[in-house]
Amino acid sequence: MYRTLSNIAIRFFSEAQIYKHGFNWSPMYRRSTAKVIEVSKDLHYVKIKIPLSWKNKNFVGSIFGGSMLSATDPIYMIQLIKILGDDYVVWDKAATIKYRRPGKETIFCEFIFSPEDIVYIKKDIKDKGEIDIVKTPNIVNKEGVVIAELSKTIYIADKDFYKKKGLQKAASK
Repeated sequence: MYRTLSNIAIRFFSEAQIYKHGFNWSPMYRRSTAKVIEVSKDLHYVKIKIPLSWKNKNFVGSIFGGSMLSATDPIYMIQLIKILGDDYVVWDKAATIKYRRPGKETIFCEFIFSPEDIVYIKKDIKDKGEIDIVKTPNIVNKEGVVIAELSKTIYIADKDFYKKKGLQKAASK
């Protein structure tokens, strides 16, 4: 459904606008209490904020850790799907979060891919067919103090390689 809506919206809006507003209007993402506040035109940079509110406040008055994790979970995957295009398969593979201090105010997280990252990913996939990459952004407050350390493992494969791999698995059963 989201891909179909995105394909229709591209006639009227930029990819960055669709990315930002698509997340912010999506019921699944809204439940995380986060908001995408900035997206670069090339989608290589995304910034989110997670305000402390009654919707995400835990028993001790700080932002519920699940809100932090759910707010950051889909960003890299969708970012790469949009940057790389339809010739690639992208999946979230793993996520870990290490809480450093309570989030008792609005917190932020930035998701960045450099042009060199994208060149490396494409080259590595061309050579190997599939790869896992690990990204490690920090969730910070407005002063830049680290609230939580995030580690995301993302699986990326050439679409043809991925299909062949799936057929091989099915044939071996």
